Amino acid sequence: MIQIKRAYESASSKDGRRILVDRLWPRGVSKEKLQLYCWEKELAPSTALRKWFNHDPKKWAGFKRKYLAELQKKQSRVKELRAMGARQTVTLIYAAKDEEHNEAVLLAQLLN
Repeated sequence: MIQIKRAYESASSKDGRRILVDRLWPRGVSKEKLQLYCWEKELAPSTALRKWFNHDPKKWAGFKRKYLAELQKKQSRVKELRAMGARQTVTLIYAAKDEEHNEAVLLAQLLN
């Protein structure tokens, strides 16, 4: 099972393996608080795409298309994460304030 959670929410035993999927570390959050299994910077949107999108919901359709194209180039890691989610609970951690328009939403949809 793949689920998502904001980095600013408390970790829970129900989270399973917690994987940060942002390119940048969440502001003001310690490593201890995040309790991560790993940080998948490479699965995060590229810096150029992240800056272009700037969490603007009006650009969501374009962001989705461009981000999914980026993920096509990382299929082996996507497959590994999908397999991990089939065996156990995986929680994708993200820092964005917008809970509907962020890379974790798209990645979770792709993995599920």
